[in-house]
Amino acid sequence: MIALKSLVVYKNRPALVTETGDKIGICLPGGETLRVREKDVETIHPGPCGPEVLEPGELAGDVRGAWELLEGGSLPLRELADLVYGEDTAKTAWAAYGLLQDGLYFSGTIGAISARKSGEVEAEEQKRQGKQREIREREAFLERLRAGALELPGDGRFLQDVEALACGRTEKCRTLKELGRPETPPEAHRLLLEKGVWTPMVNPHPARFGAPAGSAKTPLPPPPAEDRLDLTGLAAFAIDNPWSDDPDDALSLEGDTLWVHVADPAAALLPGSPPDLEARGRGTTLYLPEGSARMITEDALPRYALGLSPVSPALSFKITLGAGGAIAGTDIIPSLVRVTRLTYEEADGLAAEGAPLAALFALAERNRRRRAGAGAVSIELPEVHIRVSGGTVSIEPLKPRRSADLVRECMFLAGEGAARWALQRRLPFPYVSQEPGDLPASPLSGLAGAYQLRRCMRPRTLSVKPAAHGSLGLDGYTQVTSPLRRYTDLLAHQQIRAFLRGQNPRENPGDAPPLGEEELLLRLAAADAAAQGNIQAERASRTHWTMVYLSDKRDSPWEGVVLENRGGRALVLIPALGLETQVPLRGGEPNEVIPLILKSVRIPEGEANFIKVAG
Repeated sequence: MIALKSLVVYKNRPALVTETGDKIGICLPGGETLRVREKDVETIHPGPCGPEVLEPGELAGDVRGAWELLEGGSLPLRELADLVYGEDTAKTAWAAYGLLQDGLYFSGTIGAISARKSGEVEAEEQKRQGKQREIREREAFLERLRAGALELPGDGRFLQDVEALACGRTEKCRTLKELGRPETPPEAHRLLLEKGVWTPMVNPHPARFGAPAGSAKTPLPPPPAEDRLDLTGLAAFAIDNPWSDDPDDALSLEGDTLWVHVADPAAALLPGSPPDLEARGRGTTLYLPEGSARMITEDALPRYALGLSPVSPALSFKITLGAGGAIAGTDIIPSLVRVTRLTYEEADGLAAEGAPLAALFALAERNRRRRAGAGAVSIELPEVHIRVSGGTVSIEPLKPRRSADLVRECMFLAGEGAARWALQRRLPFPYVSQEPGDLPASPLSGLAGAYQLRRCMRPRTLSVKPAAHGSLGLDGYTQVTSPLRRYTDLLAHQQIRAFLRGQNPRENPGDAPPLGEEELLLRLAAADAAAQGNIQAERASRTHWTMVYLSDKRDSPWEGVVLENRGGRALVLIPALGLETQVPLRGGEPNEVIPLILKSVRIPEGEANFIKVAG
């Protein structure tokens, strides 16, 4: 039975009993009163005690001497109070309870307290001294941080939480909180730049979006021995940018037949295998200005990329064209090809009548007109190539190239043909579709018109159900020409190869059949989710490096094109940077060219401030 005016413990706080009965009335330090159950409190001293017992205070006692005397035995709390402080009072009982809760020298319960072993005490003392030392060192670090006098690299250990937040590995940051600054990735990035811990050459965005660091590690076997159609006598051209080092498609023309040869990693990269799982987890190859993180291992490229070896294995899409350039039929055949690599500039030089690529250019133009007649939408905005090398950022505007259009049209034909091929065979397949956008009746011209059309576009859809692709003007479409770069293309190749093997069961006994729609859809969703993270990382990285490029160019002149006026502010495109930015501007018509001055750059936010030149 708890006595009136006794000292009790309630939630590790001292309390004076002011009322007894079914509910216990207690008074806490500061005067707060409560009614609680008897089982919620524990008696420290029977009293009677006055309110002064709740007042804070320190008592002098021989704690270590009492611990040494008690070694090997036990006693109740009040006897410990008498042993340590020389008297048994409510004040000394509460102080003794504090020693029990502290846990350095004593352990147990109020009724039976024991002395801890000397080894345990020594270890705990060292631990506490270490914590106190860490507190003192952190306080000194924060003083240096505020004064801008960090001692690097030693102080780097205190900034790990800042780097973790800047890279998106956590949402909290003790250091920023102690400095009274927002706990956000841009703020963490800014602090690291301000204090010289990071240089602008550190790009945190891939990590922030969960993108992979480095290329795939799981080995990919070489192509297996199999019958392949020998097409090495057919001229085949892989056309790409000069910096491309993973060519995965090439073109040939044989009369009215377009051959689109595609890298064939699916010959060895089987569904569910370790390299397949790693590729699916990545979704795509990550292309950054500072380098690539590939979906498959680097050492597999010479064996599978087209044109890196004298003869390359390929999966060739044989597309027979009918009147007006429409597809009359499609066959898909494992092959061997001899590929000539060309840059877009080199290919443009082979477009003249009688030149090796002249007929391919004519074919591509027919296909473009055919798609346009079916409602295809063409959006052309300036592009740039951003490169980071040797601590330097360069930005190079890309010239429009006829050969880039040629390649694009042939890839559309391959995708359209593959979709028809799969549909005719009722093969579960990854299709790409897009609903038509609500296009303006009279779209603007120029870059403003291209921006206007882009805003009208609806998201593409990945599905196992075929549907029209509105912006391409195609009744059915898929992507099959980048299996080294996109997992969804690789997945399409795996389905094609499983189907082809099933056509020859005697030659391929025991081979797995194509995936069903449900399993195919699950793999599509997983790969697309990973790919979206890479897309975000690529966009954010391009912005980051653009800001780094501009960081030492304050007050430099630029030329912008008004895309849209938003009442006092205009969306402006700077073609030389491939950058869209908001500019304070009254008036300004769409497509108006305006002179700009760069006033400031904020790398952590990815923002550059331009103003129009007066005059």
